[in-house]
Amino acid sequence: MQRRTLGSQGLTVSAIGYGSMGLTMAYGPTDERAGVEAVRRAHELGVTFFDTAELYGGGTGSNEILLGKALKDVRDEVVLATKFGFDLTAEPNGSVLNSRPDHIRKVADNSLRYLDTDRIDVFYQHRVDPNVPIEEVAGAVKELIDAGKVKYFGLSEAGPQTIRRAHAVQPVSVLQTEYSLFAREVEQLFPVLEELGIGFVAYSPLGRGFITGNAKPAEQYDPTDYRNYDPRWQPGNFEKNVEAVDRLGELAKTKGATVSQLALAWLLAQGQHIVPIPGTRSAARIEENAGAADVTLTEADLAAIREILPRGGFGARYAAMAMPTWI
Repeated sequence: MQRRTLGSQGLTVSAIGYGSMGLTMAYGPTDERAGVEAVRRAHELGVTFFDTAELYGGGTGSNEILLGKALKDVRDEVVLATKFGFDLTAEPNGSVLNSRPDHIRKVADNSLRYLDTDRIDVFYQHRVDPNVPIEEVAGAVKELIDAGKVKYFGLSEAGPQTIRRAHAVQPVSVLQTEYSLFAREVEQLFPVLEELGIGFVAYSPLGRGFITGNAKPAEQYDPTDYRNYDPRWQPGNFEKNVEAVDRLGELAKTKGATVSQLALAWLLAQGQHIVPIPGTRSAARIEENAGAADVTLTEADLAAIREILPRGGFGARYAAMAMPTWI
């Protein structure tokens, strides 16, 4: 597996990472045993970058615990990233965002315990908290870095002003935001990342599974599955997205690749500062995703992809009320 450097503070990871959210939430019933096996298979294939979050455990730490258990024997061979920024005990009518310094420290200690590790390699602010100045957030993470509990600082779904202000207090190594052939908006931030020497991690790089060629109409998913509500799965958008993925699939065949591998290779081709983190519970899918690092796209291939999806997929990446705001 090829390796890439994210940011200018020394963070080096595999070109393809692994996102663990779906192991415990958002995509229907879960299976801990299958999750552990999937994570371990990813490591066997050369994946060294594993992404989790406090939120994914719903306050129980279950996602971090699963990841820590799966990687305990190879801890020094991998990079573990987790996130803070939500108050999972908040009252129903209260704000669920919480990036106060005392809360950040509390989440860090919980994550260290859940992951069964002595350091968090990448600690992201999961969502920007408008009630807490980003300078205070960056300062709290800086203290954790100075104490040896955290190695690198990351932001998620942050805009240019927030990135600049945070970076002035504690260098930001990486920004994580949704990015795929379906979701292209974040490209407007790439000049800022290049200027400041910040890497980029693409979550949902396969459009929450749509760009695998196996998308089903929303009503065919388990009631707990997020895709029941994803705008890209709704009538009108769904059919257009299926057609686009079919066309991408035909192009992928000419490369001896799957449509998922084509989509991941496209992300890698957008810059050496980019690492996608696809998630799956399937060992076969992990092998497929890892193989994308060996797919080379020509200028003609990239032009053909632009013709199919010149501006991204059909339908917003979140319902309007859940769409992150970049500042």
